[in-house]
Amino acid sequence: MADQATRANPGRYGQSWYRWYVLIILTGVYTFNFIDRQILVILQEPIKEDMGLSDTQLGLLSGFAFALIYVLAGIPIARFADKGNRRNIITVALVVWSSMTALSGLAMNYAQLLAARVGVAIGEAGGSPPAHSMISDVFKKEQRATALSIYSTGINFGGLIGLLAGGWIAQYMDWRIAFFVVGIPGVIYALLLRFTVQEAPRGFAEQVVETGDAPSMLETAQVLLSRRSFKHMAVAAGLHAFIGYGAANFAPSFFVRTHGLQIGFVGTWLAAAGIFGALGTFLGGYVTDKLMQRDERWYLWVPALSTIATLPFSMIIYNTGLPMLALSLTFVTGLTFSMYLAPNLALAHSLVGLRMRAMSSAVLFFILNIIGLGLGPLVVGMVSDALEPSFGKDSLRFSLIIVIVIVNLWCVFHYWMASRTVREDLAKAPNREKPSESVLTPEETALSPETDRGPE
Repeated sequence: MADQATRANPGRYGQSWYRWYVLIILTGVYTFNFIDRQILVILQEPIKEDMGLSDTQLGLLSGFAFALIYVLAGIPIARFADKGNRRNIITVALVVWSSMTALSGLAMNYAQLLAARVGVAIGEAGGSPPAHSMISDVFKKEQRATALSIYSTGINFGGLIGLLAGGWIAQYMDWRIAFFVVGIPGVIYALLLRFTVQEAPRGFAEQVVETGDAPSMLETAQVLLSRRSFKHMAVAAGLHAFIGYGAANFAPSFFVRTHGLQIGFVGTWLAAAGIFGALGTFLGGYVTDKLMQRDERWYLWVPALSTIATLPFSMIIYNTGLPMLALSLTFVTGLTFSMYLAPNLALAHSLVGLRMRAMSSAVLFFILNIIGLGLGPLVVGMVSDALEPSFGKDSLRFSLIIVIVIVNLWCVFHYWMASRTVREDLAKAPNREKPSESVLTPEETALSPETDRGPE
């Protein structure tokens, strides 16, 4: 029997300052998520040398193997998040991935390091879908992309800290120590989350009555896939991430091999570029919130235009013989390329009901991470290995040029296709901003003819 939830007592969430406090704390969690995920990127070269690995193995380690476990674990965790206490799920997840990051420093061979990274992936799978759900429950539709963009800056700040700390520790100490340094603080931060953040009342932002159980992953996926705009948007986001992870995961290796720079120096510059990435992530959500009130197609146009703007600067980075010019232009690409995630998340949440939000994030992340995180670094590494007999140390540079040009244009095509039907799909979505009304689409009505299991 489904629990009955009325317009729940908002508790501390009735105070504006507390909603923003929770957003900041959750952004901190996401920062730890990407510190622990991206620390491997800056450490790839010393790990490769120490363990005698190929670029394909590096791509598998930081890409496909991690992504596969991440998305498979994310589905059941998101299902639980749509039913249970999301704050507690995030807390446990943070402890797990931080502990496994620290244990990565004990790995003596490739298999052990791969196993530790699988543990990191399992933990990180429980981070974002519950956090996305909490944020969308306490911020109104007009603020949602902005709030999600602030949360998503954790990607950039996490990458900044991971690259900076990992680069210098690896250069002057040892790559194993870097894993301990960034892993252990996450366990302490989990205590702050557990004891200062309350579980968010579902539907608080919309002031609606919410009843019934959460729909299953299959039911949520059916609703999302019935929206033509979502299908194209999800593929576009995946291709966007394909470029991002493929380029970012091999960026330190590119500058070390092609330009002969020291890893600590490279880590510092790429960390500084992360500040511009955070600005781009925020602007992506903020600008979308402003423009979508005029035309909801801006949910797709903002990331599409930012993707187009990135391409010429990327080509200069990989073709110039001037290392400082290439490093400086990573600030520009960090800004433009980071504007895609918040609009995509906000759109996915706007297409579904209250108890579908964590699962909608999981479904989007499933597609995004399999295509992006899973295949991006792996394909770049495989192409680099294939070109190495002919181009030597320049094989990675040519691999990045080939992959980025092709996938960039492919990505923009799907954003354009999604924009053609997005207004129609949003019109079919539940009117969650109206306190006393609920409009269900035929797909959602079919989920439960007697009990409303989705939006109110």
